[in-house]
Amino acid sequence: MKMKLEALPNYRIAYVRQVGPYGPANAQAMEQLKKWAKEHNLLTESAILFGIPQDNPATTLPENCRYDVCIVISGDYQVDDSIDEGEFSGGNYVCFLIKHTAEDIQRAWTEIFPAIQSSGYQMDTGKPIVERYTVQMINNHLCEICVPVIGSDN
Repeated sequence: MKMKLEALPNYRIAYVRQVGPYGPANAQAMEQLKKWAKEHNLLTESAILFGIPQDNPATTLPENCRYDVCIVISGDYQVDDSIDEGEFSGGNYVCFLIKHTAEDIQRAWTEIFPAIQSSGYQMDTGKPIVERYTVQMINNHLCEICVPVIGSDN
C-alpha cells in the first residue's frame, strides 16, 4: 500500500453529522451532504469532501459514535440553516489512496497502522483520522484515508 506525507491546510467546512453505529448510515449522511452540495452548486470538479469519524468505536458505545461528512467551502460562502459549519484543522497527514469498497477499506485499516509505525511517523492522537474524497475519486470508486502524524521528513 502506497503512502504519502501531505501538509493539509485548515479548511472551512459545511457538514452533516450522523450519530450512531458506523456503517450504512454514514453512507446515507454522505448522500445527504452531496445532495445539499449539488443543490448549492458546490459539488464541482474541484470539490473536496471528508468523512470524519469523531469517536473510536472501541472506546465509545456504538449509539454515541459521531461521523461527520463535510465539504470544503470558501471563507465568504454564506451557509444557510439547513447545514452545520465548522473548521477542519490541518497539519501533517500520511495519506493512503485505496479503492472505495468495503473489502479494500477493511484491509486498509489493518495495514495502515503497521505501515505508519515502520515509517517512523507517530500518530497525532489529538486529531481524527479522515477519509478524503474528490469528485474524480468518487467517480473512480477511490478514496484516501489520511492519518494525522507528528513529525515529518520535510
